[in-house]
Amino acid sequence: MQAISPTQPVSANTSSSGTQGAATSAFGLSFDSLLKIILTQLTYQDPLKPMDNFEFVSQLAQFSQIQLGQTTNDKLGTLVSAQGTAQAASLLGRIVDIPSGSTVISGKVTAVSFANGDPQLTITTGDQQTISGLSLANVSQIRQGN
Repeated sequence: MQAISPTQPVSANTSSSGTQGAATSAFGLSFDSLLKIILTQLTYQDPLKPMDNFEFVSQLAQFSQIQLGQTTNDKLGTLVSAQGTAQAASLLGRIVDIPSGSTVISGKVTAVSFANGDPQLTITTGDQQTISGLSLANVSQIRQGN
């Protein structure tokens, strides 16, 4: 039976937000796949040369940090999405300026839609033109509506 060597640990200098990416780029595997590797190591390790307890606990702690980083990233993504939704909804009835080349388009926000989770504004300009699909990120100025 061939002994499987332990995987290389993720660097302790990796930040929480980059932990998932570091693990994926370092191993090219998902968290579940990494856990399967640990279980495979335990199943097929040489009984005469078992893995050092400290090394094993260290690997488990690193995988736990990876999972915590993934959970944190998911929750932060949800929070950012909710914040963008609230910010876009607060613009309804307000006048916004959106740069377009060398000019600025001004209009009253009449609707907010979502494309792939990103808020898109619909404005009505002073000459009653309706412009849809404007990104919230492009708004340069917000004024109180009349």
